[in-house]
Amino acid sequence: MEQRKHWWNGKWGRLARRDVFLRADADRWFVEQRAGGAEGVSRFYEYDTVDAAEDTIRALLQGTDTWRELTPRPHPHPDPRPHPGPRPHPGPR
Repeated sequence: MEQRKHWWNGKWGRLARRDVFLRADADRWFVEQRAGGAEGVSRFYEYDTVDAAEDTIRALLQGTDTWRELTPRPHPHPDPRPHPGPRPHPGPR
């Protein structure tokens, strides 16, 4: 399963923190609504299409919280050229 997006309500602490995740696995889409941080309680939703999953996410992000998207930006591909490696020590002068 691949995590595609992550939103956080900007609050710290088990009582206030909420997160919403969008994940994909093959042709299925999953939304996780979590309250209380990593050790909190989650509710899961499963969908056939990304559009249906995003509809649920929009509904979950409604309200007075200031939601922030925490989805990491993709890193550029590394330079495919081989690294030259360390230079040999020049020896005594």
